[in-house]
Amino acid sequence: MEKVLIIAEAGVNHNGDINLAKNLALAAKECGADIVKFQTAELSSLVSKYADMADYQKENIGKETTQREMLKKLLLSYDDFRKLACYCKEIGIQFLSTPFDINSIKFLESLGCNFWKIPSGEITNLPYLAEIAKTHKPVIMSTGMCTMDEVEAAINILESYDSGEITLLHCTTEYPAPFVNVNLRAMSAMHNKFLKPVGYSDHTTGIEVSIAAVAMGAVVIEKHFTLDKEMEGPDHKASLEPNELRAMVTAIHNIESAMGSSVKKPSLEELKNRKAARKSIVAKRDIYKGEILTEENITTKRPGNGINPMEWFNVIGTYAVRDFMEDELVES
Repeated sequence: MEKVLIIAEAGVNHNGDINLAKNLALAAKECGADIVKFQTAELSSLVSKYADMADYQKENIGKETTQREMLKKLLLSYDDFRKLACYCKEIGIQFLSTPFDINSIKFLESLGCNFWKIPSGEITNLPYLAEIAKTHKPVIMSTGMCTMDEVEAAINILESYDSGEITLLHCTTEYPAPFVNVNLRAMSAMHNKFLKPVGYSDHTTGIEVSIAAVAMGAVVIEKHFTLDKEMEGPDHKASLEPNELRAMVTAIHNIESAMGSSVKKPSLEELKNRKAARKSIVAKRDIYKGEILTEENITTKRPGNGINPMEWFNVIGTYAVRDFMEDELVES
């Protein structure tokens, strides 16, 4: 199985604090994630002063204001991101950030990111998609809130501008996402329709759905995490804490190992257990040489290193080649 790429989504859970962002990066590294991802935006380009908060943002923050006022406290500066990218390189974890506007795309391109992560909210933003595609780098695209037609339209735009390889992430845009709304089979449906790698951006509580997605063929898992779910901010409550993130990473790697190939054959470890677990044809009672073997004098018992019971009807009616004591392996 292809190694699953695990993206620890710090997002804006740094609450606008570069030191907290560095602590998140270090925690992601220590938990075994491949990438720590943030979110980059110019506030004036991201949201108008009239945009309302989403319901989950109001509920998770506990108060109502505008999106602009909320985000003003959550965004890092370009200079912060330069420092953060350097820090990630120092500690040995890949830095990534999702741009939310064209200027942020250009800025992140200057940092030398190897690929792009497109958020669900930008999938219908044609100028944005074109700018991403023109870099010709691979793209991982979340598809929350989307119909299949909208996913197809976005793919067509990206490919028309010669983007790199596209990976599609199934996603339910709600924080936290109720299990009943996950519709994980849609991930497989996208793979079957578009013949592209797929993964899952997980906004549910817990780690179960991410693990299930890997078993269903996800090659990328993105999961929000925080240092403390009780911190103020819109996404903390729908995020994993480090101990949970570590458990998810471990579980994903275990599933990777367990998936194996599509060939049904015993493993080497199984082969050594055949003798102890399988049965052979044995003497049901003492048998004398020349006696006809019947259901009255033979049966099947462990161990499995004698005549295979699948040969039962080939043995019935033959003559005992020698004396056999009760429970002794019958020979032909």
